Amino acid sequence: MTNHNTLRDRALAFHALHVPGRPLVLPNAWDAASARLVEDAGAAAVATTSAGLAWALGVPDGDRLDRGRALEAVARITSTVTVPVSADIESGFAKDPAGVADTVRAVLAAGAVGVNIEDAPYGGEGVLRSVGEQAERIAAAREAADAEGVPLFVNARIDTFLRGAGGVDATLERAAAFRAAGADGIFVPGAVEPGTVKELADGIDGPLNVLVGPGAPPVAELAALGVARVSAGSSVALATYAVVRRAARELLDTGTYDAVVGGLGYGELNSLLGRGQ
Repeated sequence: MTNHNTLRDRALAFHALHVPGRPLVLPNAWDAASARLVEDAGAAAVATTSAGLAWALGVPDGDRLDRGRALEAVARITSTVTVPVSADIESGFAKDPAGVADTVRAVLAAGAVGVNIEDAPYGGEGVLRSVGEQAERIAAAREAADAEGVPLFVNARIDTFLRGAGGVDATLERAAAFRAAGADGIFVPGAVEPGTVKELADGIDGPLNVLVGPGAPPVAELAALGVARVSAGSSVALATYAVVRRAARELLDTGTYDAVVGGLGYGELNSLLGRGQ
């Protein structure tokens, strides 16, 4: 288990990576091997994708994975890499603020120094949680981490654009409330149009995180707009699983193996995961 002094140092280092115009770039990982590959590629930190992590454990994304299994996976990741790790904890794996606080304490015990907390519950009434309800959940996360003496980076995800529940004004209103409640950064997936990103970056008092994938502006353009964090989300995991499906179909249908050309060498990956053990 990582001690609190080390966690505090990693958390401070993670905070320092969020610089508008020089964003932290996160090719999100979902297991120990993908995390180690991301670190080896030069990433300054590793962030999990809740979707990829859930799929790897045989569960659909969307508040379907229990806290224990999710954080066991996070602990395996933190023990495999040396850079700071941020955990996507969906809606907090809890029904109320007290439960979110319990989750945050478990996140710290797993060795992670950041969290993403969503404001859109799956299967709940309405599209988004009310501003007040979500602010209470964020405040509970902040207070739990502070009580442990670790400056956990709380990244408040706002799903206005992703869920079609509002535009820039609604997003800025929620962002201000969540920052006041103790969020360190604001994550707005679904907003990639340059004009919109610029408005958000200028209007949010804190680091802006955007979600990227095919069709999104390149990192350099997002940096110029004032973005402080760029996340790939589940896109890398989805691309990986697409290879699995293509390879399986090819092998079963034609008996050939072209889909796996260009794969990593056995020794390369085995050696990478063996370092430090």
